[in-house]
Amino acid sequence: MSSLPNTLILPPETRTGAGEALRLLDACAGFGMRGVLVCGASLERSGRLRVMLDACETNVNVRVWTHPGGEPTLEQLDALLADAREHNPHWVAAVGGGSVMDIAKACAGLLRAPAPAVAYHDGASIPASNTPFIAAPTTAGTGSEATIVSVLTNAATEVKKSIRHPSFMARLVILDPTLLDGCPPEVIAASGMDALTQAIESYCSNGATWFTDALALKAVALIHASIEAVYSGDAAKQADLLVGSYLAGVALSNARLGIVHGLAHPLGARFHVPHGLACAVGLPLALDFNREAVPEKYARLSRAVGMDIGEYARLLLTRLNLRSPFPGQPLDDIDAIIEEALASGSTKANPRRVCAEDAARLLRRLFAPANTPPQ
Repeated sequence: MSSLPNTLILPPETRTGAGEALRLLDACAGFGMRGVLVCGASLERSGRLRVMLDACETNVNVRVWTHPGGEPTLEQLDALLADAREHNPHWVAAVGGGSVMDIAKACAGLLRAPAPAVAYHDGASIPASNTPFIAAPTTAGTGSEATIVSVLTNAATEVKKSIRHPSFMARLVILDPTLLDGCPPEVIAASGMDALTQAIESYCSNGATWFTDALALKAVALIHASIEAVYSGDAAKQADLLVGSYLAGVALSNARLGIVHGLAHPLGARFHVPHGLACAVGLPLALDFNREAVPEKYARLSRAVGMDIGEYARLLLTRLNLRSPFPGQPLDDIDAIIEEALASGSTKANPRRVCAEDAARLLRRLFAPANTPPQ
């Protein structure tokens, strides 16, 4: 294990604390007086967007773009880019969940890029961006505020994958636990399990270092100590869950992930399953698959949660009322799913090498009807 990742990329500034979101726009004004604020519809419905706009003390010119919902697509990104280019912003900010942050991040990253977004999704080299991205998460799960990655789906081809560039990293992150107020329990559950999966996968990744290990293990501890409480409505634990998700994001950005995310992207695109739920139900199977590859790390993870880590992942699914949407569904294009999964950088970072037969076996277990004995 090397002393540090070959390239260490971190958010240059992170502000934490209740009420910090009210100072977001004034902070953005430091990057320029004209910007685009991307948010979800719930921020408008709750009235919190109006409160944030009214709290701004600078004469910043903000254009608000509301994400229509669902996983972010290239079509949505094209619409946002067209609107943003008309406004010609100095910065792009996101106040929302993972979908909002990913599409806003891609907007900032590709705002002045010469080619259409689909070209970069298909693999074209991404030019560096000078447009600052500012992130304030309203869910604790994806850790997108701390990564250089934007995950997007091409709805026409049903290909879901990430685009990335070091310049995509947020210039400023706001971690305000009050932004989790009113987050539905089912979102807390799925996004929290996504954060836990990312912490575990980055900890066990073949790209892990002592630096990412420390962050990932701390993330596991924080998420373990808070996820069930926040799911049950305990606002006092929201800060721990939010910080745990953030640390997992920093870890994965510098260590990569594993087979859970390698499979979650093609499955999410085809079956229209929320990313956090796809990760949640895939985590126990991946833990079983990888156990012998990193036994010492599994032992540390188990100590962090007070029981066998695989049993803990299954127990959380029950306690958080997360049910797999996959059992019994037809798996018609398994070869294409496997091909996408094996091509994923996440799968390549898995601690145990994954071949086509391994991926097929995991998929058959994931889609097996309830009460089917493991193969």
